[in-house]
Amino acid sequence: MATLGSRWLLSILLFIVPKCFAPAPPASPSLPECHIPCDENNCADISCKWDSRLDPEIPTHYSLHWKSANSEQVYGINGTSTSGTINREDYIHGELRVWVQAKNQHGSAKSQAALFSTADIIKLPPPTVSSVSDQDSLEFSWNPTCAELLDLSLGQCEVQYRTEAEQVWREDKDVLHGSYTVDSPQPSTVYEFQVRCSCDRGLMSDWSAIHRIRSTETAPDGELDVWRDCGISQKISDCVVTWKKLPISQARGLILGYEVRLSYSNGAPVLVNVSTAEPKGRLACEAMQCHFTSSLKDVASVSVSAYNARGATKPSYLALPTPGEQKNKQAVRLVMNEENLTVSWDPPAQLSDNLKEYVVQYKQAGSPPGQGFDWIKVNKSQTTGIFEGRYIKYTAYQVSLFTVSHSSKVHHLSPVIGYSVQGTPSRGPSFEVSSIADTHVTLSWESIPLSEQKGVILYYQIVVKSGADRQNVLYNVSVSPQHESQTFKLLHLSPGQEYEVRIRGVTTAGPGENTTAEFKTNDHEPFAHLIAVVLGIIFLAVICVLCILYRACREENKVWCPSVSLTKVPDARNSHIFRHMKHQINDSLAWICIPVNEPHPKISLLEVVEKISGPDGLMRIAVGEEAVKEECQRTDHRGREDYSKMVDSDEERDREASWSSSEGYEKHFMPTALEVLEG
Repeated sequence: MATLGSRWLLSILLFIVPKCFAPAPPASPSLPECHIPCDENNCADISCKWDSRLDPEIPTHYSLHWKSANSEQVYGINGTSTSGTINREDYIHGELRVWVQAKNQHGSAKSQAALFSTADIIKLPPPTVSSVSDQDSLEFSWNPTCAELLDLSLGQCEVQYRTEAEQVWREDKDVLHGSYTVDSPQPSTVYEFQVRCSCDRGLMSDWSAIHRIRSTETAPDGELDVWRDCGISQKISDCVVTWKKLPISQARGLILGYEVRLSYSNGAPVLVNVSTAEPKGRLACEAMQCHFTSSLKDVASVSVSAYNARGATKPSYLALPTPGEQKNKQAVRLVMNEENLTVSWDPPAQLSDNLKEYVVQYKQAGSPPGQGFDWIKVNKSQTTGIFEGRYIKYTAYQVSLFTVSHSSKVHHLSPVIGYSVQGTPSRGPSFEVSSIADTHVTLSWESIPLSEQKGVILYYQIVVKSGADRQNVLYNVSVSPQHESQTFKLLHLSPGQEYEVRIRGVTTAGPGENTTAEFKTNDHEPFAHLIAVVLGIIFLAVICVLCILYRACREENKVWCPSVSLTKVPDARNSHIFRHMKHQINDSLAWICIPVNEPHPKISLLEVVEKISGPDGLMRIAVGEEAVKEECQRTDHRGREDYSKMVDSDEERDREASWSSSEGYEKHFMPTALEVLEG
């Protein structure tokens, strides 16, 4: 059954398909549109056009046919697939019936017939336009040709005009006169003008050729949008002043140059006039911006104005931030692709009345001043700025946010780096190995230059290889955005071991290229730590002994006086003033303790001491007439021989000469206890 059904269906298809694709006559052409074009001399031939609806698979022949309304004779000519021309000698003025016939090998077809009077299809040539311009208006005029060619009166005209920068025409129809006026045109603006006309009978002419005229120039209006380009570093020494060109509606003429006034913090202002025709290296202009090439180092403020032949704009003032002056950081968020850059930030907790506006700028890394740079000014009530442009892949753009006060003071809030598309760093950071010890080393490296980062570096990856099996140890080190250089200490290394270190930056696209270095740790030093510990213990012990001695002296209410420091104190043993002292002096000690509360002895008693050598070789001393038989067995190792003579006043020093003749005698005057303490 299935076989019989399939055969039956196939038979039906074989019968129907040839009928569907059988050759057929051509499609009927569209209704022909005819007119009599006129030139400067006459109006003659009739030109007709139509839509052929041509089948490209089958060759088709087209012919144009016509006859007069009061005649049965049909005329025809061969034409192309879309047009044909009836010569002047082949028709008579009046009513005509015109149609098109298409014919191929399978048959023929006719279009509908077009019926018209030859006087109604006359088409004038486009008018010739002239113009006059003054400060208040533009006047266009043209010469109609109806009377010259056809002895007809002028019908109506249509006008369209626009500025050179506009894309859409402004139209005005039913203009009855041979002139048209544009009131209050934009100053020094090129206007384009076209007109077409018809006679009181006939078709509308084609549009005239575009006629251009520039309106009268006036003084420029408004102010320049002035800012400064400080590159990536934001240093004042790297800054140049830049501004956006005035739009045509504000320039109102050809801008001949700019006046730049620089006010220095330590001198009088300087006015510089730079010409657009002869900039002499001081002015550089791109399509939309210009910048003054001189540095703004030591400049406190700057103002710029533009001028043309009629006048100048009001100066635009810009104050430069003081070096080192910085406001608090503010978070800036970026959404960036190859065509758009959207910048947003949080509004301040309290809006300042002195705040005038925000300025958002971007700077392409590595680009020279005035290039790869743009800025927009945002109302203080808004927190979003949008740029449109073309942003290069794998290229860093620094986006910065500023505030501008009503006094034109500028504060830099926050910079952030963005990429339209991120890649991996093309090189690793430059680094060195320092402070090599037996178990640790210090790695130091500089950040990868922005032009080679290709993306925002999230962290640095350190790979350490060691041993015969070259095992890898991986460290991830976070980025320090405030510092261009970073350090990392490798710990728990083996003494005397060779290591290989690789460092690379990592972005959202992955790790970049490596920078590699090799080093060897020092051999183990077993006594290094022991020496340090012993020296520390000795130092602590000395401190403790000194503290104990000081405390013991304080408890006895005495002052400790090192005898070595009292190099000019007379020997107390030679004076009988201290003969009755209860405390005996221990000569083996290097210290002398004197009661603090003891009353000051009077040192007004003169003593005469006579040194006598005994038969046993010992020195014996006689004080006055009484001989002292006390032996002086102490050998003074602290230089007390220098104290054999001591004078306590200028008066006694004057008398010293009178005692010098008494051989074997010495004068000794003991100071008070307070003087001993102060000594």
